[in-house]
Amino acid sequence: MSATRLKFQIAANPPQRLDKALSRDVPEEATLSRTRLAKLIANGHVKLNGDVATDISAKVAEADIIEISIPELCETTLMAQEIPLDILYEDREIIVLNKRAGLVVHPAPGNRDGTLVNALMAHCGDSLSGIGGEKRPGIVHRIDKDTSGVIVAAKSQIAHGGLAEQFKSHSVERRYLCLAHGVPYAGDARLRGLRGIDFEAGNVMKISTRIARHRNCRKRQAVVFDGGRNAVTRTRVLEIFGNPPAISMMECRLETGRTHQIRVHLAYAGHALIGDQVYGTRRRLPRKAFSEAVMSMVDGFSRQALHASELGFEHPVNGKWMRFSAPVPDDMSNLAETIKSQH
Repeated sequence: MSATRLKFQIAANPPQRLDKALSRDVPEEATLSRTRLAKLIANGHVKLNGDVATDISAKVAEADIIEISIPELCETTLMAQEIPLDILYEDREIIVLNKRAGLVVHPAPGNRDGTLVNALMAHCGDSLSGIGGEKRPGIVHRIDKDTSGVIVAAKSQIAHGGLAEQFKSHSVERRYLCLAHGVPYAGDARLRGLRGIDFEAGNVMKISTRIARHRNCRKRQAVVFDGGRNAVTRTRVLEIFGNPPAISMMECRLETGRTHQIRVHLAYAGHALIGDQVYGTRRRLPRKAFSEAVMSMVDGFSRQALHASELGFEHPVNGKWMRFSAPVPDDMSNLAETIKSQH
């Protein structure tokens, strides 16, 4: 198998570690992320002054000679499948889509194919320039199977690294719309007494906790305050439905992006999503809030009523700020219109 070979010198005032120095000084056109460089070092594809260097923390100095041998892209074992996609934007580096509810993002046990990644393999084909040495799309964030809305994927290593850094630093803007049980408001003594919940100006409910895998069920996540990962969600009520008030249309904005974050946080606050079969099973609507027809429609809603409506980020290559939106899908909009017309 042939390989691409790079040879360059370390510039002045380099970071002391080899991986950091390479990340700074490797030619930009090589599109090698720090993670990819670390793998190349570990696999013996990097020479420092003529000697193979396999330690990412090896010391480097100005004018050191670096040689990198980059193996050809490996063909991934992922299957390309022709699956319809709703594409909002595409260029050489990224692709932005409106994911339909019911579509799994990435292959995993139980969903080996029929996923968004399989669809992207077929759609992008030879335009994929490689992620981590494999010819595949780069998924930097995920949307639950039964959540719809905007998602971005990388088509190149440099785009993958740039997007991943933005998600890591929480500079990406994410707006969700949902239908939830009840109406959170700043004067609710119950909410005021819940740890991790505060209200900001404009009746914005801020939920700040940690989230970890549920100790008794691996498919669930749970709010914790020791361990886990930091998670912050802000929500604002847009519309109220029912007499008495029983359902809210809410806007949710994510500061972090943990697994099931909105679903877990709203359930913790006592305002689980309509249709959420994992976190919302204990919630029931007040019997007099709606007509029997509406109650039946709400009870029969087959997925969590959650939609990723907007996504904003810097283009990972040209730095241009981009924002994409996707309309609320028919099932959610029909549910909202039915509730609105009959309450």
